[in-house]
Amino acid sequence: MTTAEQIATGAEIRLVDVVKTYPGQQDPAVEGVSLTIPAGEIVMFVGPSGCGKTTTLKMINRLIEPTSGNIFIDGEDVTSRNPTELRRTIGYVIQGGGLLPHLSVKDNVGLVPGLLKWPKKRIAERVDELLDMVGLDPEVYRDRYPRELSGGQQQRVGVARGLAADPPVILMDEPFGAVDPITRQRLQDELLSLQEELHKTIVIVTHDIDEAVKLGDHILVLGEQARIAQYDVPEAVLGNPASDYVADFVGSGSKLKQLSLLRVEDVGTVERPTAVIGEDAAAVVGRTRSAGEKSVIILDDRGRPRDWVWVRSLEGETTVPEPTIELQTTVDHRATLNDALDSMLVSSHGGAIVTERGRYTGVILYDDVTARIRDVNGREGEPS
Repeated sequence: MTTAEQIATGAEIRLVDVVKTYPGQQDPAVEGVSLTIPAGEIVMFVGPSGCGKTTTLKMINRLIEPTSGNIFIDGEDVTSRNPTELRRTIGYVIQGGGLLPHLSVKDNVGLVPGLLKWPKKRIAERVDELLDMVGLDPEVYRDRYPRELSGGQQQRVGVARGLAADPPVILMDEPFGAVDPITRQRLQDELLSLQEELHKTIVIVTHDIDEAVKLGDHILVLGEQARIAQYDVPEAVLGNPASDYVADFVGSGSKLKQLSLLRVEDVGTVERPTAVIGEDAAAVVGRTRSAGEKSVIILDDRGRPRDWVWVRSLEGETTVPEPTIELQTTVDHRATLNDALDSMLVSSHGGAIVTERGRYTGVILYDDVTARIRDVNGREGEPS
């Protein structure tokens, strides 16, 4: 797929003087929002509770009907469309995945394509493709039910369902708010990795400015009644807040938050010895030691990292064994340096394993990360 084709998979969203007033309330919940969300970008809606960010999001797919104003997707006014048909063309992902408990994973993911009358064979292929894309083995997970999944797995299925009909626009309401920090980081990384390939237009509501900085191409900071306090790239929101309100919302740690603008891919990786599960253990030990290394990264047959072990642990083994615990020291190549440092805290190898779409690409070292941070901080401190 060419870059132009990738970018074309998203659609521009334009809100023109959109207002929402609920019955019995004198003041509108959303008052006159006008903005343009570029095609193929991730835009983060942030602001305090009750500021109207979720209401604004839900008016895009008309889960909440605007009182007045216009909303255009790819030039078409959505307020003139049948709401049910509209929602089938817009992906929607909520906290916890929002899965239907009585449906299997494959039926949850295939729900919208089924409503759109896709052929069964095409739906089955799409389900497997998407489960693999979000890091869930279709053979293992397609026939499971939501109650049999962890919170992170449910959220992955929710993202797959949002992508199922290949919509140009995906709306996400606090999608990663109900999972633990490590799972949250991995889901964020997976979204960035997916977006690098898919180039959808994604609008995400979050209360977390760190998440907004990490994921957003643009950040929309909202005040009361969804008044726009600032709409800009993350660098500008952090480094040049438009008002005291924005500065207070961003918080005093904006210097530290700027680490979220630095990515693993900005630092680069180094190679480390690898072995495949089931490979002859003596051969692995021999070549690792010949390379002057003391540890080896264990991959599965699809190139995904499963463990990072000291080579001495393979002595006495006939073949490289299947790991029994989940690896905690991996980061996506689009992860932030903050995330990389978090992963390194649980590593005994002085670094973290870097992946792209789940597959091993190299290792990022603690010393290289800290050197890069010192370099950036040093340049920022120089007089202009």
